[in-house]
Amino acid sequence: MGLVYLSIAFVSGIYFGSRLDLPLAVALPLIFGFLLIALLWRKERFLLWGGLCLAIFLCGALRFQAVPTGDELQSYIGQGTVEIAGVVAEEPEPRNSSTNLRLSAREINVDGEWREVSGSALVRSTRFPVYHYGDMLQVRGELEEPEEPRQPGDFDYRAYLAREGIYSIIYYPEVEFLEGGHGTKPLQWLYDFRSRMAESLETSLSEPQGSVAQAVVLGIRSDISPSVYEDFRDSGTAHILAISGLHMAIIAGILLSVSVSLFGRQRPTYFVVTLCALWAYALLAGMSPSVMRAAIMVSLFLFAIYLGRQRSVMTALAFAAAVMVAINPQILWQVSFQLSFVAVTGIVLLAPIFQGWGARTRAPNVVVDSFSVTLAAILATFPLIAHYFGYVSLVGLPATFLVLPALPAIIVLSALVGLVGLFAQVVAQVIGWVAWLFLGYMTGVVGLFAALPYSSWEVGGMDTYLVWLYYGLFLAALWLGTRRKRLFSDIGATAKGAVGGLGSISRRLPARWVIFPLLVIAILVWAAAIIAPSGGKLSVSILDVGQGDAILITTPSNQHILVDGGPSPEQVTHELGERLPFWDRSIDLVVLTHAHDDHVTGLV
Repeated sequence: MGLVYLSIAFVSGIYFGSRLDLPLAVALPLIFGFLLIALLWRKERFLLWGGLCLAIFLCGALRFQAVPTGDELQSYIGQGTVEIAGVVAEEPEPRNSSTNLRLSAREINVDGEWREVSGSALVRSTRFPVYHYGDMLQVRGELEEPEEPRQPGDFDYRAYLAREGIYSIIYYPEVEFLEGGHGTKPLQWLYDFRSRMAESLETSLSEPQGSVAQAVVLGIRSDISPSVYEDFRDSGTAHILAISGLHMAIIAGILLSVSVSLFGRQRPTYFVVTLCALWAYALLAGMSPSVMRAAIMVSLFLFAIYLGRQRSVMTALAFAAAVMVAINPQILWQVSFQLSFVAVTGIVLLAPIFQGWGARTRAPNVVVDSFSVTLAAILATFPLIAHYFGYVSLVGLPATFLVLPALPAIIVLSALVGLVGLFAQVVAQVIGWVAWLFLGYMTGVVGLFAALPYSSWEVGGMDTYLVWLYYGLFLAALWLGTRRKRLFSDIGATAKGAVGGLGSISRRLPARWVIFPLLVIAILVWAAAIIAPSGGKLSVSILDVGQGDAILITTPSNQHILVDGGPSPEQVTHELGERLPFWDRSIDLVVLTHAHDDHVTGLV
């Protein structure tokens, strides 16, 4: 557990360093002092680990403060039109009508003179022509700072890009292609291979099955229609389309269950097959940093199971997280990193409990294991999903449970379609007919659950303190559950057998000691959200409705007043959905200042 304490101390120090400026002249003497305390009183366990943890905590704070807060390219913001020559440093991200390119700058033209420059810019260009990783481009446009949030609670796009090492952006510049082949050769080959596979899937499968197959196998979601993605979101199955820790943990759990059923546990074949399949899948998904982090964490979990050291997996996970954060402190705030770590941790802590509960039933092990992994991942990640994405699916568990059995077949068959299509398109289309059956089943189940009334609630983002409350009570419930036998034995010894029957009850119902507290936690968290007072303050929110005006006023007595509606009913509805709590979606008063289109259309 010592390594866990040190890892937590380091990550906590990273967070502390992001909040407060710690001078080096203060930090170094403190670090030396705490290490001296740990050395001199090393026989005192509390002082030893306390001194080490405080020293590591301060090291974490210093590590964050060593992170660059800008780059050379940023200094040219606001200097009018510039010309930049640079290389596309990552696979382009196509959108509906545009493409985002990360351009690693090499040279900049200032006053007719080219000079070397370092730094990265986000280039938002048109969807066509298509550019690729490693292309050398020359762009002409204005460097701008990314937008700040317009009001508290809005997404901070500037901070998001800064965590990616990007401090400037160019909107729709003139782009000239110079030459290709400036990227790393293995990555160029991988991205080209994925692009050809995506074309093969698009040719061999009809929509929406083709775009869903691209998302599930390759992590390419740009071709999924908004209506299909909304169905996945409302049904609580959107994680299937995003290759993250949650996605990989569930897939690894299914692969492990199937491999054990086929090969047994006597030989290491089940472990090798599962691990190879996991990393082959990560390779197909593009080996992005988020995919690699998820694969590493899930691999640690698989190694612990194979070695019979499940109790050590938390130590390995904590240490791996600390190492990743030490290499790049900014990932601590990345949603993909948080979901990866929390999903795997939830599976490690909860899945064995649910598997023990399911072992008393007559259900096949594959079904029990799949359900256990799914339930554990959902319970662990739903507060983060509610916090970051502003919605909670009420049908996520049954929908995911029905969809998951088809997922291995979808991955294998879709990968075969993509691979065979590179050489024999007719054969790929034949395989595609079989893949279409499983993909059609998935989209059908998703659409069915999404169409149910109240399948999801838009909660406007769960408050941070509620997320911390959930996880605090979550860990407390697990701790109490693991200590129940000791508690019962102490009570039994004190009462001299008066409550001896409790031990047998505990053995018969081990899962309830965890499930019941978790249900209580969920009730308490949502009750706290519902009854939380407004603080007696008047709240005024300027809604982002484009070219128009709309204002939401919330009075100290929680009455909602909407002043104007902007030019679009869809946009004002979306903005209201993000700001109104799910338990109070009513507007008490609507005020129209004047009857211009950009004020009244959104109210129609």
